[in-house]
Amino acid sequence: MNEIIVYHGGTEIVDKPDCRLGRKNLDFGQGFYVTDFRDQAEKWAKNMSRSRNKPAVLNRYRLDRDAVIKEMHCKIFDAYDVQWLEFIIANRSGQNIAKQYDYVEGGVANDRVIDTINLYMAGLMELSTALRELSKHRPNNQMCILNQDIVDKYLIYDGTEEL
Repeated sequence: MNEIIVYHGGTEIVDKPDCRLGRKNLDFGQGFYVTDFRDQAEKWAKNMSRSRNKPAVLNRYRLDRDAVIKEMHCKIFDAYDVQWLEFIIANRSGQNIAKQYDYVEGGVANDRVIDTINLYMAGLMELSTALRELSKHRPNNQMCILNQDIVDKYLIYDGTEEL
C-alpha cells in the first residue's frame, strides 16, 4: 500500500465523506474534492471561513492513490492542455462528462486561469491563444472522488485541525 496525504479544506469536520453531496457543475463534476497540496486546502478553507463566518478547518486523509488508479476508472490530467480545458468547460456548463469516471485528478481552474477559460467559453479568445495563456501557469492539483467505493475502501480519515 502506497498512501499519500490529502486534504479537504472547509468549515466542517468531514470524517465520513459522501461524494454524492458535492456541488454540481464543478471542474471535475459532483464529488468529494481533496488535494495533496496542504497550502491550497488551507487557502480554500480560509476563503470559505470568511464567506460563511465560521472557523476554517483542514481535514486530513490517507489515500491509497496507487490502488485507486489500478482498480478504478480514472482520468488524470498532467497539464493545462486542450483535453483539460474541454473537460472543465463541459462539466462547468452542466454536461457532467465526469460521471463516466470514478476519480479525476488535475489542475484547478482557479483565479489564475479562470479569466482565460471564461474568454474562451464566450468565444472571445481562440483556442491556441487560450492554451498559450494556460501554459504560463503551473497547475495546482485537485482530486475529485466521484465513486463512494473509493471513499469507503481507499480514503482513511486522519484527523482535523482548526486553522
